[in-house]
Amino acid sequence: MKKAALFIALLIPCLGMAQLSDSTKRLVHLKGALNFRDVGGYKTNEGKHVKWNKVFRSASIADLTDADMDTLRDKHIYTVVDLRGVKESAAAPDRLLKGSDYTLSPAGSDSLPSGAQMVAYLKKGDFLDNFYGDGGIRYFGERYKPVFQKLLQLNDTTALLYHCSGGRDRTGMATALFLYTLGVPQETIEADFTASNVYLLPMMGKMFAPMAKATGMSNEEIKKKMDLRPELLQIFFKSIEKKYGSIENFMEKEMGIGKKERAVLRKKYTS
Repeated sequence: MKKAALFIALLIPCLGMAQLSDSTKRLVHLKGALNFRDVGGYKTNEGKHVKWNKVFRSASIADLTDADMDTLRDKHIYTVVDLRGVKESAAAPDRLLKGSDYTLSPAGSDSLPSGAQMVAYLKKGDFLDNFYGDGGIRYFGERYKPVFQKLLQLNDTTALLYHCSGGRDRTGMATALFLYTLGVPQETIEADFTASNVYLLPMMGKMFAPMAKATGMSNEEIKKKMDLRPELLQIFFKSIEKKYGSIENFMEKEMGIGKKERAVLRKKYTS
């Protein structure tokens, strides 16, 4: 754990907006999961801070160890929203604490590209742009509504975790909407988003060589195409604004989060 913390700490000066100074506190060190982070601590435009130990984001939690389960128990993580597809989740079921409230929210995830399609998309170069924008917008409301409904219902003694397989794209969009709703500045939201590039290096690094071989590209080219960048969140928000007029209209129409609900969420998750 100390080595991992030191590794992140050494990276911070080099990462600019891709990393925040409190990341060593934010990262939850688990043996069986990557990119498991507390979403708390961020300062809002109103000068408040998102509460720690209430909302967590992660990659797959199928391989959590017994020690990891103790960590979940210590953090009172008994509500879990799984953003993976039906087949995707069945292939690697979540490991949950006994008595957990589990929700599968697969909208759009069962239409993820196959290996061959992914190769074609990488060659074309617009896969992520489309996933965050016009190609994915029809799924955003249905996919993220359960997260926000659980946030509204969550009691004061438990915490919520939402995740997908890598904890970066689907999970990153959920986090962006949550932080936006709490009034966290855009640049902070983008910094949290792109931090996944660092936390997922152990997993993503193993993917670059096979993908490079399949596409005829270099590892560096594949990494550049697959890395998260602030522009992806900008595409995400702009696609919503284009269709709904504003993020607030989208949240109210598709997810039941209007002015009253935003006030509840801000009261519950900021101080």
